[in-house]
Amino acid sequence: MSEVPATPVDRSTDDRARTLVAQMTEDEKFAWLSGPMAIPLAGEDKPEGALGSAAFYPGIERLGIPAMQQSDASLGVGNLGNVRPGDHATALPSSLLLGATFNPSLAFESGALVGREARQKGFNVQLAGGANLVREPRGGRNFEYISEDPLLTGVLAGQSVAGIQSEKVVSTVKHFVANAQETGRVMVSSNLSEAALRESDLLAFQLAIEIGRPGAVMPGYNLINGDYASENAFLLNTVLKGEWEYPGWVMSDWGATHSSVKAALAGLDVQSGANLDDAHHFGAALRQAVKAGEVPQSRIDDMVTRILRSLIEVGALDPVSALPIDYSQHRLIAQRQAEEGIVLLKNAQGTLPLAQRAKRLLVIGAHADHGVLCGGGSSCVPPIGSLSLPGIDMMGMQVAKVYQPSSLVQAIKEESAAQQVDFLDGTDVTLAVAQAAIADAVIVFAQEWRSEALDAKGLGLDGNQDALIEAVAAANRNTIVVLQTGGPVLLPWLDNVAAVLAAWYPGSGGAPAVAGVLFGRVNPSGRLPITFPASESQLPRPEQIDPATTTSNPGMPRKGEIIPINYDIEGSDVGYRWYARQRLKPLLPFGFGLSYSTFEFSDLRVNEPGKVSVRVNNTGPRAGATTLQLYIAKTGEDGFAKRLAGFEKVFLAAGEQADVEVQLEPRILARFEEGGFVIGPGNYRVWAADDAEDERLGVTVTLHAP
Repeated sequence: MSEVPATPVDRSTDDRARTLVAQMTEDEKFAWLSGPMAIPLAGEDKPEGALGSAAFYPGIERLGIPAMQQSDASLGVGNLGNVRPGDHATALPSSLLLGATFNPSLAFESGALVGREARQKGFNVQLAGGANLVREPRGGRNFEYISEDPLLTGVLAGQSVAGIQSEKVVSTVKHFVANAQETGRVMVSSNLSEAALRESDLLAFQLAIEIGRPGAVMPGYNLINGDYASENAFLLNTVLKGEWEYPGWVMSDWGATHSSVKAALAGLDVQSGANLDDAHHFGAALRQAVKAGEVPQSRIDDMVTRILRSLIEVGALDPVSALPIDYSQHRLIAQRQAEEGIVLLKNAQGTLPLAQRAKRLLVIGAHADHGVLCGGGSSCVPPIGSLSLPGIDMMGMQVAKVYQPSSLVQAIKEESAAQQVDFLDGTDVTLAVAQAAIADAVIVFAQEWRSEALDAKGLGLDGNQDALIEAVAAANRNTIVVLQTGGPVLLPWLDNVAAVLAAWYPGSGGAPAVAGVLFGRVNPSGRLPITFPASESQLPRPEQIDPATTTSNPGMPRKGEIIPINYDIEGSDVGYRWYARQRLKPLLPFGFGLSYSTFEFSDLRVNEPGKVSVRVNNTGPRAGATTLQLYIAKTGEDGFAKRLAGFEKVFLAAGEQADVEVQLEPRILARFEEGGFVIGPGNYRVWAADDAEDERLGVTVTLHAP
């Protein structure tokens, strides 16, 4: 049985936190255990002293404790509802795009960018670290999450958290756990066995916490096996604070606290967004519970100690020098991330990069002349110059559909050698077809907007985009489609177009990144962090809940009953594992991605202990990068479908080769049984692959019982 490493505790930090708590009054302690959202709802005022964002907790000047100012999110410092008029921030690409980079160092670098901007704006807690697995491909917040795989998600989320905290800002990791959909998000119970949970969703968080050491953990709105995440004693006390020895604090999501005594004793430390809840659970009610002996005073002290020790650990209580933010440099960092995460999905007859002979280009796509699409909700970052269109109502706030200011049309003009670049928004299909017929090539920017509080209806593109692409492709065989999406989509026209890019939501540097790939300045190296189904019938749960029958936001009247979601259908076999287990062929597999070069894997060797070496050779005409993916499967009745057990992104010059050694994550090789991860005896197949369907280069290893 493999040992589970606990999060290390710095005793000096712990002692300092306890000393401060011993000097605090009860009023001061309880002032940090609950608070309203610092974005005023209708008829409310922003709390005095608050910068204006997710939350504010007052400082204690006599003890040298500054106010706690909390901001969203993983993709940058948010400004929901323009609560800080005129403020803006660098918009990182979506987390799915980060997942597509398969690059842990980029995750750390982009996290550090968010931490720097947060710190210089006066925030010391960032509500980042989205580590949920994508179990529901139509989920509205999938763009905030990294992948469908626990190893890739855990490693990149952990590195992102570590980057944020390197800048003296606490990061959360969220939404703990199995928070897979937005429809009915406050009414659904994610039901699955402990073993399946441990081998998938919990493992992703476990890895992220070990790597990033986040100062706070945020449970989701959902229930898990019948108990709300924010008062689930098994998850918070038994697993997180018990087995994992997690020393930080657990904050509820905004409006996700449902009790005083049960939540406090189950491990919840802070009631966030208390004005969205049905009661001030961690206010007078919790004080009364302490007086009545229902909650011990030591539990209150533990709550505050956990908060302070996390702030101390990252240096958030230390003085911070005010420095200007270099937005130009940060935009270049965002651009580099986008360049590594754009995935080339199709490139028939070497259509891309676009040749010099393409002198007349036609660009089609809504608002492509202005900017790139951004996912909606608390993670949306609208830099100055963003275009805001009507979106959705979320908790009484209007959430805009935002196009961030990075003009795709302008970037194409600057990157290409075309003599003429025409632009159409695509609303007039007849005009688009006529213009396509006389262009050398057509670039269609297709899009699918997703948002917090709103799942996608199916996996199709919005509106008439599929018909538009079919018509344009029939008129011009050099039609290239660039997808701006919050997850996988169906591609009914795939066989009829020349090339396809998945650009996700590419952020502040998105346009030059996309143009760089289209015209060859960038050799694409992104890989799909999520499977693209051939149809929705392939999903474990093809049918969707009607959002009109339930409640999807906190603070809203409850409609209907708690909705059980049976995740034991796939269990721990999320995403590509499900397809392998069910012998389904997806449209595009996890890990898939093309390049303008070619790469070969050879000479696979399984070394001890748990290391695999592979020779990687760039056999193509130009420098580039590939991602060595190592999968493992166990045969027999107690076996499991293929699992990603290790990966390494490798950059090579043309003709260069390298011997790459990768350490396999032992918990990926194991089953959770008898209270721990057990690597059982039997035959294990290990192989190096381009994607989850590639099984050409592998060996079988037999492990014997000890």
